[in-house]
Amino acid sequence: MAWLSLKIQADESSAGALSDALMDLGALSAAIEDADAETLNERAIFGEPGEPVDSVWQHSVVSGLFDPDADIPATVAAAAAAVGLGDIPHYTVENLAEQDWVRLTQAQFDPIRISSRLWIIPTWHTAPDSEAINLALDPGLAFGTGSHPTTRLCLQWLEDNIHGDEYVLDYGCGSGILAIAAMKLGARQATGVDIDPQAILASRQNAAQNEVDVDFYLPDGAPQQKVDILVANILTNPLKVLAPLLAETVREGGKIALSGVLATQAEDVLAIYRNFFDIEVAAEDEGWVCLAGIRR
Repeated sequence: MAWLSLKIQADESSAGALSDALMDLGALSAAIEDADAETLNERAIFGEPGEPVDSVWQHSVVSGLFDPDADIPATVAAAAAAVGLGDIPHYTVENLAEQDWVRLTQAQFDPIRISSRLWIIPTWHTAPDSEAINLALDPGLAFGTGSHPTTRLCLQWLEDNIHGDEYVLDYGCGSGILAIAAMKLGARQATGVDIDPQAILASRQNAAQNEVDVDFYLPDGAPQQKVDILVANILTNPLKVLAPLLAETVREGGKIALSGVLATQAEDVLAIYRNFFDIEVAAEDEGWVCLAGIRR
């Protein structure tokens, strides 16, 4: 069986209402996506510390899935009228054939080569290099599969800076990938912290899958202990707000690596962290940077 996939261009004032209207008009499902996703204009819509919570993206794509016999032009016209749009918005329609969605999803994720000795391997793949350090990690609810430049930057930095016997803290651990990698690279101990309980659950499962001993905590439950290395792959505004806390966590002479920062945002973050660290841009990948420094 095939379905019809409708996509409508919308702005932030109409996206939510259009999505609701499509459901009222018989859509099997509806969703709102960022029209600027995977570009430098991509932006988060959840609230960062010190910032208001956005309701939806400024430029959106409202999608709806319909039965193959649905009258799409009439549906779009009715949805536009329901939300008070004067003109019919631009839209596209595609035939969506029935597929094995599990296999299709898995096919999008191949092994990721981080360096000559570090790979990320989805569990349904065989490691291309059995002698390498292979992180078994599947896509899930938490950020951090190795496909994003910020994760790659942090992994490469860890590979260069872990020499054995370090205590590593992964702040904003997401999938736990950085803490897990730290242990596989030879760290003595690694801990992960995240504000999302789902991330903590995913991280614990990923650590078990990789047969490494890592503890993961919500912020209030994390141990108060100085660390040798701290990595934080989050976002610019949280990094700014968290600077005093993160600095206090790193021992004198310890190292910090920060990512989730666009190259255009680097100086703003550096200006704050230079109060505590000798820190500079260490690497750049696709417009994202890794900032690294040593605690004074």
